[in-house]
Amino acid sequence: MQGGPRIKHLDDVPVEEMLRYQFADGHTASIWEKWIEMSPRYFAFWNKWDPGALSNHHGHTGDHINLILKGSIRCGDIVCTAGTHIMLEWGDTFGPWEAGPEGCELYGFIAGEGSPFTGDQQVFDDLLAARGATMVPLPMPTRLPPWVMSKFGANKAVNWTTTDGQKY
Repeated sequence: MQGGPRIKHLDDVPVEEMLRYQFADGHTASIWEKWIEMSPRYFAFWNKWDPGALSNHHGHTGDHINLILKGSIRCGDIVCTAGTHIMLEWGDTFGPWEAGPEGCELYGFIAGEGSPFTGDQQVFDDLLAARGATMVPLPMPTRLPPWVMSKFGANKAVNWTTTDGQKY
C-alpha cells in the first residue's frame, strides 16, 4: 500500500524504443513505449506506433487490456480505431498487429507481472515478408524491472540486442 494515489503525467515518463522495422523502400517504423507503473502485480503503459509498425503474434502473463487512443491498429481483418477497447485474458494470444497509415497511440494495462511470450512465429514471418520488412535489433530497454529481465533469456517475444551483443 502506498498510502494514497501516485499521480504521474505522461510527459514525465521516459520513452523507450521497443521495436523497429526496416522496410524494402528504406523507411523505418518503430513502437515507442512509456511504462507508467510497474510492479510484480501489474504493468501500466502507453504505446505510440509509427505508421506501419508491426508487433508479432504473442501474449502476456496476466489479464491484459488495450484502449486505442488515436489512430488505428489492424489485427487480421479487424481494424481497431480510436475508442476501441481490447480485452485479453491471461494466456490469450493476439496479433500480429499492424499500425494504420496514421500510426496509433494506445493505453495498456496488464494484471500480473506482464512478461510476454511468443505465439505463432510463422504468422508474423509471413506478414514481415508480405510487407518487405525486417526487424532491426535494438539495445535492451533501460528500465525493465528485474522480474521481467530475468525471463528474457528463455523468452523470444522481443528481438533486442544488448550492448554486449546478447540477443533476447
